Amino acid sequence: MSRLLDIQKQIEALEPAEKAQVLQSVVQDLGQSSPGIESRAGVGGGAACIVRTRIPVWVLEPFRRLGISEAGLLRSYPTLRVEDLANAWA
Repeated sequence: MSRLLDIQKQIEALEPAEKAQVLQSVVQDLGQSSPGIESRAGVGGGAACIVRTRIPVWVLEPFRRLGISEAGLLRSYPTLRVEDLANAWA
């Protein structure tokens, strides 16, 4: 249990973008395809969206390619959480 507490403390010290990278790695390691992403008819044209929002993944991906930081995206989209970005990138 001590090891888990050490890891938790290390994660707490990370920046939001670093936490997103850790979360993405853990999600991929667990073998989950795309948790936190859903497609619903009538929402975002049926495109894959972040759960709890109407933000399609395709809207976020170009910002990532342009080099916009995850912290910048979180500021621009206040309803997003760090884990939402990790799920979108996965």
